[in-house]
Amino acid sequence: MSRITFRVEGGETVFVRGPNGAGKSTLLRIIATAISPTAGTGEVLGFDLLARREEIRRRAELVSHRTRLYEDLSALENLRFAAVIHDVNPRRASHALGEVGLAHVAGERVRGFSQGMRQRLALARAMLRAPELFLLDEPYAGLDGQAKELVDQLVLGAQRDGRTVLVVTHDATRTHLATRIVVMRAGRLYSPAPVVDAEAVQP
Repeated sequence: MSRITFRVEGGETVFVRGPNGAGKSTLLRIIATAISPTAGTGEVLGFDLLARREEIRRRAELVSHRTRLYEDLSALENLRFAAVIHDVNPRRASHALGEVGLAHVAGERVRGFSQGMRQRLALARAMLRAPELFLLDEPYAGLDGQAKELVDQLVLGAQRDGRTVLVVTHDATRTHLATRIVVMRAGRLYSPAPVVDAEAVQP
């Protein structure tokens, strides 16, 4: 990815659009501290991207196809574990499962879940944590209409709470949720596009 300058204000919902291979997922993973930048500096939520990685991880949640779930634990156990790690009341785990339509498989191991069910569980974990920063990497991909609505509700709930949301997506039908849209091509970010011009940033 090329050297870029990118700033997101607190409380914004920013959608990043662009073709495959543009570097969008890499950008999110760097912000989430899943990988380190090869050059440059940055801050996330006021913390240095390299020196304060644990502080960032406590305050941010990355939802992607790499769901980072524990396959030998049940759906409910996964959420209860996340709750304990992030100082959230574990009793909220059952409610979070109900919100994403997984209450009926609460006791089943994640190993037997489909990708769509795993995505729902990852969304439940994000809702449970309610972090300061949501990082959503193609959150609508492979989901049915009902599950896509769950993603919308997560984004809208974060907006109501004044949290910051950064979304990478090819789904042009969801960009009305954004307060700002930026375009990424070949590792570079281009001029921000107003939401009203969403059609102009089709990859």
